[in-house]
Order: sequence, then C-alpha cells, then structure tokens
Amino acid sequence: MHNIRYRRIVVKIGSSSLTHASGNLDFKKIDRLAMVLSDLKNQGHEIILVSSGAVAAGRAKLQMQKSTDTMKEKQAAASVGQCELMFLYDKFFSQYGQIVAQLLLTKTVLTNDSLRENAVNTLSALLEYGVIPIVNENDSVAVDEIAYGDNDTLSAVTASIIHADLLILLSDIDGLYDDDPCKNPNANFIEEVTHLDASLMQLAKDTSSNVGTGGMVTKLQAAKIAMESNMDMIIANGKHPDIVYELLQGTTRCTRFLGKEQSKWKS
Repeated sequence: MHNIRYRRIVVKIGSSSLTHASGNLDFKKIDRLAMVLSDLKNQGHEIILVSSGAVAAGRAKLQMQKSTDTMKEKQAAASVGQCELMFLYDKFFSQYGQIVAQLLLTKTVLTNDSLRENAVNTLSALLEYGVIPIVNENDSVAVDEIAYGDNDTLSAVTASIIHADLLILLSDIDGLYDDDPCKNPNANFIEEVTHLDASLMQLAKDTSSNVGTGGMVTKLQAAKIAMESNMDMIIANGKHPDIVYELLQGTTRCTRFLGKEQSKWKS
C-alpha cells in the first residue's frame, strides 16, 4: 500500500505494552522488541526508541502498591526502575549485536535552545556511530510526563528535533475511533488523518480508550507536533512488537497521520 522507505524512525512504546497484567515487566515482549528494532536497523533504518516503563519496573521491584503511591514514591520507583529497564534493554539488544545508549530528557531540555542543541548533537552523534538511543522522560526530577503524558509528547518532540521520517506510537489501542469504542460498539475506526481539526481534538478529550496515563489526548497532541514537522505518525497496538514490520508495509490495522508533505505518499 505505502511503498515509501522511511530512514529515521522513532518508536515509542508505552508502559502497558511492556508489562504483564500484574504490572511486572514482560521479558518476552522486551526481547522481541529488541529483536525487531535491531533487525530494522540491520535493514538500513536509523532507530530511536522512546520507552516508558521505568515507574512500572521500579514499582514492581520495590513491591509498591499502585493504589497508594504518591508522586515522590513514583519518582523513587522511576529512579530504581530506570536502572532495571536499561539493564534489560542493554542485555536484549546486545544479543542482537546492537549498542544502546540512555538519554533522560525533560521538556525543559527540549524547549531551551542551548539544551535542545546539545540533545540534538548527542542524538546525531549516537546515530552516526550506529547506536540505538533509548529516550525516557527524567521522571525522578520531572512530574509532567509521570502524571499525564506517558511519553507521547516527549516522543513527538524528540522525533521533531532530529527530523525523523516516522513516529510510531505503540500502545494498548488499535488507533483512533470517532467515538469511545468501550461505550459504543458501533464506533468507526479512523484509518487515516490528513488534518487535525478541533472536532478530532475534542473527540479525544471525550474518550477514555487507553489505560495509560496519557490517553488519546496526548497522542493527538503528539500527532499535531509530528504533522506540523512534515513527519508521519502511526498509532497502533503494541501487544506484539512484530506489528512494526506490518506497519512499515502498510498491511495492518492502525491510524496513520500524514505530514504536510503528503506528496511523498504517491507512488
């Protein structure tokens, strides 16, 4: 269907796509994600992974009760969990011959000209050396994403500043509907979005189709950033990491947001 070959791809994976129902990390899924992304890199793509999951990993390791944790406990969990998460990513990516690097960013880094330039320079140098950067919000000192965003906005801004060709948001939903599918079984699935208008943004605010912290609102905010940066974005279900192959081939269910330069989709 879509035969364009994306070169620089940012893949964002949410906490729900990295954990079991128990809240513990799903090692099999992390392993498979590492294999898929390593394989794509071997095909010639540049890969940046934006990963949530630090809080979930730390909470499980510290045996915290989710219903009782405060913001400071979430930040402590993130601090412990980030070590756990990077240890696992390093282990699994190493099995497939890849080097990974950790970048902990905050919105301050991305909105401050000097700090943003440093972040861009670091990411560019890592890609030049064939490294797969793994980006996460610095949850131990920043509370915006830990409370609301689940890294959706962070992934879009990261993709924008390094001029990525495609942003893939892997979550626990298939994509965007015109109504809440949990409440309305006749809700229509939206396969392609070429223009984000006020009605679509309002639709997201009226739904609660995602169990993650961000929900559809932050995903559409990410899409707005992507589309304005002439970048395409996909929302898809990250239950099986192999879906990334199908997304690049245009053969699976997802919602695609097309960047302003839509002529690139023409054969």
